[in-house]
Amino acid sequence: MVRMLIHWGTMALALGITARIIPGFEISGVPAALAAAVIFGFINATVGLLLKVVTFPLTVVTLGLFWLLINALMLKLASALVPGFYLRGFAAAFFGAIVLSLVNMLLKKLLWPDRLKTR
Repeated sequence: MVRMLIHWGTMALALGITARIIPGFEISGVPAALAAAVIFGFINATVGLLLKVVTFPLTVVTLGLFWLLINALMLKLASALVPGFYLRGFAAAFFGAIVLSLVNMLLKKLLWPDRLKTR
């Protein structure tokens, strides 16, 4: 339970940082960031998983670049569902997806440095 809350907070923080970096990627405040983290996580775990499985051959052909498109579409869907979370255009979603994954990876590395090491 605590681990899930930490992941939720980490994603909300990553969304806030991404909003500061990417123009057109806007979050109105902490409640919107927390809600967006929950909705994006749910979309990623359901629709995103299904899309990634179905489009796996295309992802292999594009050397993984197609997943960036899927992540951008999932962010657009989350922004349509969460009040206070706005993406102004597809470019903001696409570059936001890239920055969001990098920021989230960096935050997880800072919070759990031993978890990412291979054992």
